[in-house]
Amino acid sequence: MRLKDKIAIVTGTRTGIGKAIALRFAREGASVVTCIRPGKGGGDTAAEIKAAGGEALFVECDVSIEADVIKAVKKTIEQYGRLDIIVNNAGVNFVKPFVETETADWDRVINTDLRGTYFFCREGIREMLKTGGGSIINITSVHTLAGLPEAAPYDAAKWGTVGMTKSLAVEFASRNIRVNALSPGLIDTQIWKDLIAAAPDRKECEAYWASNIPAGRPGASEEIASAAVFLASDEASYCTGSNIIVDGGMTAQLVSRQNFQSASIEGGTR
Repeated sequence: MRLKDKIAIVTGTRTGIGKAIALRFAREGASVVTCIRPGKGGGDTAAEIKAAGGEALFVECDVSIEADVIKAVKKTIEQYGRLDIIVNNAGVNFVKPFVETETADWDRVINTDLRGTYFFCREGIREMLKTGGGSIINITSVHTLAGLPEAAPYDAAKWGTVGMTKSLAVEFASRNIRVNALSPGLIDTQIWKDLIAAAPDRKECEAYWASNIPAGRPGASEEIASAAVFLASDEASYCTGSNIIVDGGMTAQLVSRQNFQSASIEGGTR
């Protein structure tokens, strides 16, 4: 098992990519601390890990609140004695014309997707420095390669996360702390389900996106989890400061332009 005896925090583990990463890490031998905002019923993933014979701890944590992040890291250390891996997956997204965005829209996305990642990186690195190193994986997006209309707060947060990732990688490489970004393309999560549900024509929406993905389909959360396992493991010992793209070839080609009306998505989760 590639992560045997490792201690990992994974945020945003209720569904989708975060849940898939938490479950896969446990199968690879890690003890997993799952983090979900209060009131979201996020203990199910930890319970599922335990039911399968793995080790897990559930901590309620709003990543945008500094005190919550400090508490989550403290509980991890109290339970397991150290911290080896952090996956900053928690995030929100929506689509809205830029001139219609409110300050609250901006703050909600930036505070969760960028500020929360900053908090966990800072607190995690402080602990990793005490024990000789670790691996941090920041889940970003193909939006870090190409911006999309009506997604300015999300794009800003994800580009900012990649910038922070590279800076931290350079600063802490000599102290055995690796920091990488992992950028999924279109993945079959709740965001995708919300998108096709809100589309005026579901088949047209599916065909539009399939035409822009050489693989011809959305990815699966488990495919992102496989990339996360690699980055967390010793197999990636010389990999830091990277932005790993897992998108079925989407950003390797010129995206075709077709008439398609963006669907407004509020509060989507990975």
